[in-house]
Amino acid sequence: MRIPRLFSIPPGAPFLPTFVEALQEGRLTEEVDIHDPLTLTATTIYVPTRRAARALRSVLVEASSIAVTFLPTICPLGDIDEQSFLFAPESSDNLALDPPIAAMERLLLLAQLIRPWRERLPNHVHQFFGHEEISLPANTADAIWLARDLSHLMDEIETEEANWADLKNIAPDMVAEWWQVTLDFLDIVTINWPQILKERCVVNPAFWRNQAIRRQAAHLAANPQAGPVLVAGSTGSLPATAELIKTIAFLPKGAVVLPGLDRDLDAAGWKVLSEPENDPSVFGHPQYGLKKLLHIIKASRSSVENLGKILPVRRQRETIVAQAFRPATTTDEWNSLEHNLSGEAFHNVALLEASNEREEALAIAIALRTAIEEKQKTAALITSDRNLARRVCTELSRFGIRADDSSGAPLLESEPTALIRLLLACIFEPGDPVSLLSLLKHPLVQLGQKRAKFCKQVEYFELFCLRGGTGRVSLSMVDCFIAERLQKLTDQDRAFSRKPDPAIIADTIQLGQQLTTATAPLHALAQIAVPVSVAEAIAATIECFENFGRDENGSLQYLYACEAGQSLMQFLHDLVADRSGLEFSALEWPKIFESLIAGESVQLQQGGHPRLHIWGAIEARLQTVDTIVIGGLNEGTWPTTARNDPFMSRTMKKIVGLEPPERRIGLSAHDFQMALGMDHVILTRSLRLDNAPSIPSRWLQRLETVLRPEDRSSMRARGYIYLNWAQKLDEATDVDFITRPCPTPPVNQRPRHFSVIEIETLRRDPYAIYARKILRLNPLDPLIRDPSATERGTLYHNIVAAFTTSGIEPKAPDAQSHLLKIARMEFDKLQLPLDIEAIWWPRFLILVPQFLQWEANLGKRQRLAEITASPVVIGNTEVELSGRADRIDLISYQHAEIIDFKTGSTPSVKQAAKLMAPQLALEGALLSRSAFADCGARTPSDLLYIRLTQKGKVKPQSILKAAGKTAVDLAEEAWMRLNELVKHYQYPENGYLSHALLPTVNYKGDYDHLARVWEWSSGITENEE
Repeated sequence: MRIPRLFSIPPGAPFLPTFVEALQEGRLTEEVDIHDPLTLTATTIYVPTRRAARALRSVLVEASSIAVTFLPTICPLGDIDEQSFLFAPESSDNLALDPPIAAMERLLLLAQLIRPWRERLPNHVHQFFGHEEISLPANTADAIWLARDLSHLMDEIETEEANWADLKNIAPDMVAEWWQVTLDFLDIVTINWPQILKERCVVNPAFWRNQAIRRQAAHLAANPQAGPVLVAGSTGSLPATAELIKTIAFLPKGAVVLPGLDRDLDAAGWKVLSEPENDPSVFGHPQYGLKKLLHIIKASRSSVENLGKILPVRRQRETIVAQAFRPATTTDEWNSLEHNLSGEAFHNVALLEASNEREEALAIAIALRTAIEEKQKTAALITSDRNLARRVCTELSRFGIRADDSSGAPLLESEPTALIRLLLACIFEPGDPVSLLSLLKHPLVQLGQKRAKFCKQVEYFELFCLRGGTGRVSLSMVDCFIAERLQKLTDQDRAFSRKPDPAIIADTIQLGQQLTTATAPLHALAQIAVPVSVAEAIAATIECFENFGRDENGSLQYLYACEAGQSLMQFLHDLVADRSGLEFSALEWPKIFESLIAGESVQLQQGGHPRLHIWGAIEARLQTVDTIVIGGLNEGTWPTTARNDPFMSRTMKKIVGLEPPERRIGLSAHDFQMALGMDHVILTRSLRLDNAPSIPSRWLQRLETVLRPEDRSSMRARGYIYLNWAQKLDEATDVDFITRPCPTPPVNQRPRHFSVIEIETLRRDPYAIYARKILRLNPLDPLIRDPSATERGTLYHNIVAAFTTSGIEPKAPDAQSHLLKIARMEFDKLQLPLDIEAIWWPRFLILVPQFLQWEANLGKRQRLAEITASPVVIGNTEVELSGRADRIDLISYQHAEIIDFKTGSTPSVKQAAKLMAPQLALEGALLSRSAFADCGARTPSDLLYIRLTQKGKVKPQSILKAAGKTAVDLAEEAWMRLNELVKHYQYPENGYLSHALLPTVNYKGDYDHLARVWEWSSGITENEE
């Protein structure tokens, strides 16, 4: 019987260069002469990943002594974590196999089976829920998400060649009642799915891959005298792959080179790895996979020949790391290691513990930048935390370095996909002006015009139609909306000195017409009452998407130009070709689209720094660099948390022959062990993640346990160097706070007229008066929005004013009907959305009898609504004050009550009494000065707030009791203070101070950004009381 040819390259040796060197020396096979290009052509080399295949080609070319060479056939095996096939489905060796089903087709077919599942549940399963409604899957999108999880389970079971039929062996008393529901759910896979595959003459991708690999193994076994066949760096984590490796190991011209087989673990520890049933934690050991592979090959560890030469310090480091990973049941051996450890082994290892994720990313970027300072030196970051990878990419850009993240980016978050998502949001969830503007300002949108012209049209549309007031805009009727808004446009409504030019109006109207036309296909889809197919929905989506992305020449060159555009094009093509038969309500389409594209990614083209890389754990396999940064070493990040399967418990998995989720941790641990063998290693973690304390990775904890205290301190000291640089990089010199702005314009440019509602602002925030009345800067109107409390207050004011003006007696029998008629007219004028009117109108109906009762209790009096005061000169300042009162009731020839209706709680009675909100008191002063022509010479007898609450109550609140003064005295005090305030600004040295009175509440002024409030403010407010 042949002896298997097995080799191993330790972590401290560069794997691929060592492999090629052994190939050159004839240690792996005597059939290959690397200097003879023809001998390599008959050789086949299997490596774990595509990236490793590319790297091996580069090493072979560099090792060749001739200018032109032929390369061997290099095939990526694809480990358990990488979805890559061994051969293309069209390979002649596999023509006899049914083709694998496309991923998208499988997803949609499974969703079609899952969606009606709850209606088909047997009675005994319904009993588990009692009277509760079964809510999952609630819709088609939920079914697709479940289908994605179910696809992963199917791949896992078929990859590990477990048997679905074993699910029948699970007795009810072996699992909880809930898992009985799961077993019924899995009938989708065990009963229905095989029938669908048979009808379509296809197989699951994992099954196809297994069969293809086993056929290749059988082919090699049947043709042992073919060319050399080698395996480099695979741990044989898949059963089919392990079978292929076993076959190659026994070939006359075959050889297997293992990655980092542990030579230091003693026999007791090595034996534990073969007994996972006694100690389940060994599934997470880095050597478990290699031990299992050697068991399959029926080879001992001693039969594996070591390749490569490493420095003594790296050899010592390899020993220490191996001891750190010792199985839990043998960790008592750590007590005997203390005197043998050497600090030299870790003199090139640094431990960097940052305070947060941002500091960690910046320190990593500095470490990588430092590492490539010397020419020809290479560096890389290995991390499974994609957020950390993106942060590091961003921080590296500060140094002018572009780094490529090998894991790619989610297609869902790409620029062209964002355009589709915004488009669907605006069509199926209309009314949000932010979404609409985001769509129109998307960088890929041109709508068949030159980009500059289109941007101008959008700017006009925003300023004249989408800002100011209330309303809801829908793309289906945007042309009508624009025409209506432009028709109502007046100089008083807008923050502009004049109406827009006719040419601007024409451009804006044209934009509305183009938007209506461009979105017509999706609007038509949204109106379809019968179920639609994926193909129908995606066809309408693509048409609208391309309508928005066409340039002035009708070209789509920018829409599909980048890598994300190409990936999106392929995704859309797959959906157009859908033949699953899945149908759904058109209104579900936005959520369905997101659920379908969620699993897609974009592989970015390589264009970053040639000596700096960012890898995931899989991409880093067999790679070698001078400096390696292992980032995100926190529990739950690396290694990730071992999650239980949503469909199968651990007991169920064991019954069907699946390994526990800790197996993936073992694969990651092996990647970590291999990375620790590189020359310069930097280990990093954040002390806090997501504003919560983090726990160090279990691997880091084990490593620190076996190291001496002085070694740990030295590692942290070396890591602190990068942390210190990171802190110094953004450290700013002490800068004094800017002084609070207090502009002093010439006296002749200062305002000569105020309204009573402006006096509170003049007291609280004089800078706002300066900006509005002197600089004539009007704040940009906010985007249109749904009516809110402000509009409700205006509506109530208008109703009360109209009722008062009508002269109807509150005690009259028809008073209520008249009030309701007036209210109905005012509600109709406002054109409230139906959902808002459905709340406001019933609340107003509750208020009506309370309001009429309050009016009736006032007795006979003359009521004047919305009465305007003529300008009155304030003292001898030549500054005038005017105003308008909500209502003034004439109660005698000499006295009148001034009433201000409020639907909110501000200002408070106390604020008004203390003249912090002086409007009512100043209206009283204007009354005493006969400013209200219709009132004659009268003085105020009372100053009241009438609060109309949402609960239908009418609450009169006089401010006189809180003030402890008569209305006349309070009004005169307010006038005296106003006179002093106005005189203050008659002196040129007195300026308009920003936030002269700091507010007691979260006050935000329209001009705070101009006054740079956040730069000078300490954030401490003063109590007005």
